Amino acid sequence: MIPVSDARARILAALPRMPAETVSLKSSLGRVLAEALTARRTQPPFAVSAMDGWAARQADLGSIPTTLTPIGAVAAGGRFEGIVGLGETVRIFTGAPLPAGADAIVIQEDADLGGDGLLTVREAPKPGQWIRRAGLDFNEGDALLPEGRLLGPTDIALAAAMNRPWLPVRRKPRIAVLATGDELARPGDPIGQNQIVSSNNFGICALVTEAGGEAVDLGIARDTEADLREKAEAGAGCDLLITLGGASVGEHDLIHKVLGAGSGGIDFWKIAMRPGKPLMFGRADLRDKGSIPLLGLPGNPVSAMVCGQLFLRPAIFAMLGLDWSLPTELVPSATDLAANDKREDYLRARLRQDAEGRVTVDASSKQDSSMLRLLTDADGLVIRPALAPPVKAGEMVPFLRLRR
Repeated sequence: MIPVSDARARILAALPRMPAETVSLKSSLGRVLAEALTARRTQPPFAVSAMDGWAARQADLGSIPTTLTPIGAVAAGGRFEGIVGLGETVRIFTGAPLPAGADAIVIQEDADLGGDGLLTVREAPKPGQWIRRAGLDFNEGDALLPEGRLLGPTDIALAAAMNRPWLPVRRKPRIAVLATGDELARPGDPIGQNQIVSSNNFGICALVTEAGGEAVDLGIARDTEADLREKAEAGAGCDLLITLGGASVGEHDLIHKVLGAGSGGIDFWKIAMRPGKPLMFGRADLRDKGSIPLLGLPGNPVSAMVCGQLFLRPAIFAMLGLDWSLPTELVPSATDLAANDKREDYLRARLRQDAEGRVTVDASSKQDSSMLRLLTDADGLVIRPALAPPVKAGEMVPFLRLRR
């Protein structure tokens, strides 16, 4: 058995970085930039008013109160074609270009328009106040969004302001997901007397989508070499094949025999962790369709989902050029924990508050790898390193959050 960190390093080293493709702004949410974006326009492109008010000359506002003569008006999207001269002013609205000759904005609350058509200014602005200079936000040619940026709503708004209607992004990794086993039936299908409902493929496909990949559900392969090969070959052209179950060494565990015997072979198939010992990685031989990286996850639901978090999610992030690290934090244990054996242990746990209001982490007393509900209820995983000594309640333990 190899350590978890070694297994993850070998998986990530074998997977390619995704090539770039171009998508529209409307399709870019959650995508990863394949190159840095530079602005194609200065924003704002000219000096504009930040408030509704009056455009004037600062030189005319040295003595307050003062009277100015309105000579026109300008709104956002328009332009005043004249020049503001001595003692003159132009009605201006937020976002409108500053007229030629003007260098000050008197906000409308600080001036009164009289019945004689003249404007009385009661308070003068500070020099430059209420004016957004050209390039206040950014200038043409500025690099504003770096390569590797995971695009959120504000990033997309900025890209639009930069006049970038099309964005270069990493192609989503196409991840084929294949469940295996005669014991499985899809939800809603007739369920045989000795069958269970298949859940892993739905959970893993959802994890792929959430992590930024494109999931390709290949269905359920029955426990025959022919069906396993036929279903697996349907994943040709994908970037990674995920199998669920069948990765151990029993008579009906066919992954190694059917898919791992040819090109590339199997790199490893056991890791020193719990849950998830029968994790497999290598290349699947798809005969005349070539080969494809293969990550074989265990069949037990908790094992599959925990391995998905520890190996599949980092793999997808790495293929997209994202930071794949799994940051842990130290949290006081709510209970005593026994010494650990040679396998790294991942305990489902919930965050709680003790009597003093301190946040602690409470590992469930039941950790059976078939109990999916406990994983759904968990806030994360307490990590027990191999050969870790006993822990007393109140002592710090590493904790990996699965949800915020």
